[in-house]
Amino acid sequence: QLQLVESGGGLARPGGSLRLSCAASGSTLDRNDIGWFRQAPGKEREGVACERWNGGGTTYKNSVKGRFTISRDSAKNTVYLNMNSLEPEDTAVYYCAAGPNTGYVCLDQYQYDYWGQGTQVTVSS
Repeated sequence: QLQLVESGGGLARPGGSLRLSCAASGSTLDRNDIGWFRQAPGKEREGVACERWNGGGTTYKNSVKGRFTISRDSAKNTVYLNMNSLEPEDTAVYYCAAGPNTGYVCLDQYQYDYWGQGTQVTVSS
């Protein structure tokens, strides 16, 4: 069974950058859609970015377009989220997820089968 573990979270200043990693084990990420989601205190969990395995098409939440980039390294069986120009509104627990068939848009959390435990990202001056 696929297991996911996030890392790379921490404290960043507004305008700064962080790179989150999601290491997969137990199975390959190949033939799985991958996604990043986040949940801020008192808010609903929302989709941030995702990539479909078939063709590699990506979808981003509008507020992170041009700032965040999702990618995968198949050789390392790892997913990444590069975050630039961070804003205080990006503060949240970030989760990675995977699933074989999450739909065209791939930002619906309920379509994913495998989840990590999350990593805290705090953006503050």
